[in-house]
Amino acid sequence: MISAGDFRNGVTLEIEGNIYQIIEFQHVKPGKGAAFVRTKLKNIISGGVVEKTFRPTEKFPAARIDRVDMQYLYSDGDLFHFMNVETYDQIALNQEAIGDALKFVKENEMVKVCSHNGDVFAVEPPLFVELEVTDTEPGFKGDTATGATKPATVETGAVVYVPLFVETGDKLKIDTRTGEYLSRV
Repeated sequence: MISAGDFRNGVTLEIEGNIYQIIEFQHVKPGKGAAFVRTKLKNIISGGVVEKTFRPTEKFPAARIDRVDMQYLYSDGDLFHFMNVETYDQIALNQEAIGDALKFVKENEMVKVCSHNGDVFAVEPPLFVELEVTDTEPGFKGDTATGATKPATVETGAVVYVPLFVETGDKLKIDTRTGEYLSRV
């Protein structure tokens, strides 16, 4: 059990039958009245964010989230197939459970599959990936005074905004959290 006075960012809790992760918290001690804890909570299954306040003495059970390294094998239609590289167990997840997580992930790359009590609710891609540019327009010399960017399609089909000097065939390092170009490889 975790009391509201011990809240920290990233802690996952079970509140009223839902699983929440603490995004922000603030201990508030007004000049008049009792102290309280103001929080911003993200429902890890639906993705919704709510703001709630708690008394510092309230207690909640900690939710156990399992993160398992799995290899993304392939997709066929609406199903995405993953394999646990230690046990060779395979699972298939639908588009709802995946969301945009595989936008920058190629087949046979490792991802983290997150579950609570055996129910998969999210797939976390690696923080950085290296992908090849499959299509982009050529940049024009002299257009770099403003730090201009252009759209480039990478091998997974995602579109990333890159500097004008990037050409088709270049390998890029991309941050999967923001979808931003970091550097050429």
